[in-house]
Amino acid sequence: MGEPDSDGWLGDFHRGPAVFALHRLGPVNGGHPLGPPMYRIDCNDGAGAREICRFADEPEAIPEWFGAWQGDEWCEWILAQARRLIAEPRNT
Repeated sequence: MGEPDSDGWLGDFHRGPAVFALHRLGPVNGGHPLGPPMYRIDCNDGAGAREICRFADEPEAIPEWFGAWQGDEWCEWILAQARRLIAEPRNT
C-alpha cells in the first residue's frame, strides 16, 4: 500500500480482509520537524486505502482515530502492530 522512499512507509499488516499500512510522517507530509515522531495508519478493507489513525511516538500521546474506527475493538491490536513496525520497519 505504500512507497518506502516517498511517503515514509514502514510496513503492512493485516487482519481478516483489512490491510493496514504504517507511515512515518515527516515535515513534507504532516509531521513537525521539531516535534516527536508522528505516524499515520491507513486501512484498505476493499473500499480503497484511507487514513484511520494518527499518533505521536511519545508515552502520554493519545492516538487520534477517524470515522468508524473511534472506539473500535481492533484499535489496541492495530496500535500494537504499528509499534512493532516502528521497532522493526519492513522498508529497511
